[in-house]
Formats: sequence, C-alpha cells, structure tokens
Amino acid sequence: MDLKKLELFMLVAELGSLSRAAKAADMAQSLVSRNIAQLEQEWGDRLFQRTGRGVVLSDFGRFVQPEVRVLLDQASRLQSAVKEAAGVPTGTVHVGVLPSMSRRLVTQLFEAMQKAAPAVRLHFIEGFSGYLDEQLLSGRLDFAVINRYGPSPDRGEDVLGYVDTCLIGSKDRLPFQEAVTFQELSDMPLVLPAAPNGLRSILDQTSRQKGVALNIALEVDTLSAMKDVALSGVACTVLPLFAVSDEVAAGRLCAAKIVDPGIRRTITLSITRQRPLSSAARLAVSKMRALATAMLNQTSASMHQ
Repeated sequence: MDLKKLELFMLVAELGSLSRAAKAADMAQSLVSRNIAQLEQEWGDRLFQRTGRGVVLSDFGRFVQPEVRVLLDQASRLQSAVKEAAGVPTGTVHVGVLPSMSRRLVTQLFEAMQKAAPAVRLHFIEGFSGYLDEQLLSGRLDFAVINRYGPSPDRGEDVLGYVDTCLIGSKDRLPFQEAVTFQELSDMPLVLPAAPNGLRSILDQTSRQKGVALNIALEVDTLSAMKDVALSGVACTVLPLFAVSDEVAAGRLCAAKIVDPGIRRTITLSITRQRPLSSAARLAVSKMRALATAMLNQTSASMHQ
C-alpha cells in the first residue's frame, strides 16, 4: 500500500479541496486527483463527493479515514523508532501550551530543538488547562504546560514555578498601583473566560467565600480577546503578568497584584500516561522545562522589583 497516496487522502479530507491539498503538498492538482482516483479504483468505492466549495468525504471515505489515520501513525512511529535506534531523534512531538505562555515558549522551544535535533518536528496546541488536560488524556499530546490552582498539583506533574495573578487594565481604568484587594475587584467591570475554566472557577469560589460580587461584564474564551477588551478600556481582566508583559512594558496596560487573598497559580509540566515518550519527546520535555522555569523566574523577579 502506497503511504504517499494515503497521506494525500488525509490532506484532501482535512482541507476539503483538491487545489488546496495540491498547494500544501507542493504538487500539481492533476497528480493529486490521479492519486485519489487510483485509491478509489483499488478500494472499489468513491472517497469524496464534490460540492460547490470543494470536496467532502463520502460515506465510504468517512469509514476508512480513521483506519488510514491509525496506519499512518503506526508508520510514523516505526520510522521514528528505526531512526532513534540509530541515535537520531526524529518524529513529531505534540506539545500543549497555555495561551499566556505560548508567545514566548513556542518560538524558544522551536529554536532550541532546531539546534539540538533538527529532524524533530514540533506540533503545538494552544489552549486553557482544561482543554490541554483532555488532549493529554486522549493521547493527542506528549506533554503540556498547564495552570493549577490550589495547594498542590496532580501527582506525577513537575512543578515549574509559581506566579501571582494580577488585575489587568488600561491606564484610564487602572492607574498604576502595585496591588488591589479581592474586595476591590467588585468595583471593576471584568472580562473573563466562561465556566468551566480553572481561573473562572477559583474566582467564583473566592468571591463566594469572601462575599464579593464580581461584575462580570463580558465572557470570552480566548486570551487575545481578553487583552483586546482590556486595551480598549471597556473592562479589566485577570491574568498573570507574563501574559501581558510586553503591553505593560510599553505602557499600554497596567498590572496590579491581587491580594487579600492572593490567587497563586502553580505552573506544571504534565506528561501523557497513554504511551512512553520517544527520545525526541524526552528531549523536548527537558528543553521546555528549562525554558519555562527561566521564564517564570524572570517574571517573579520583575514582580518584586
């Protein structure tokens, strides 16, 4: 069985277009069509149906797609195992990163791995902790950098460091001050993630314990939207300093540590339990551990200056 044809089948299925698949594969569209037609002839049924916007999987195509994915994954693992046996880390490493840390860590980890193991490909998934936990549990991620709240993280997770949570706002909304009490949050319109979310859960829990009614003016589920609203001056948000360090340094946003009580985040490195890590993944874990720890130490130092 020709694995290249199977890869093209998966690419067309993902992109929903022969022309886009041809562009992504850097080959002529006629050659992509020919390969798909040869697969259909070999298997005795149509894999795709044409639509006004491209192609979609047929019933038969939807049936075989999971099996093709398993076969390609097995072939990739075999290739990686063979090269690793020869002492060359290779293959794809699937990494989960928090949105608040991705801007720096994605680039830094890529650069570090290019120097140490250029044959390794990194696949990054960005998301809040709950989503990354799901991806780890399903085996779609090799490891992830995750937020934890409370006294201690899950067993088996590496603690990378601790960060304080801050109230973030424009200069008009939040004139410069080092700290705000949790009680003072009730005076601020807030933009926060919708439940269920780790940050939202700890804020809701603390507000009940303290009898403080938070003014949640807007719910959004992306870090970029939270920052955009804070930059507009319409509302404030709640984030660690490293999520907005560039904006704070440029004077576009202000950050005040939340106290009485403080909301401390434990940043951990969590590894999948669904399979043993490849040598490439183990190398990436060691690089990520060093990079994230250095980033957190730098943030902690800046908070105490």
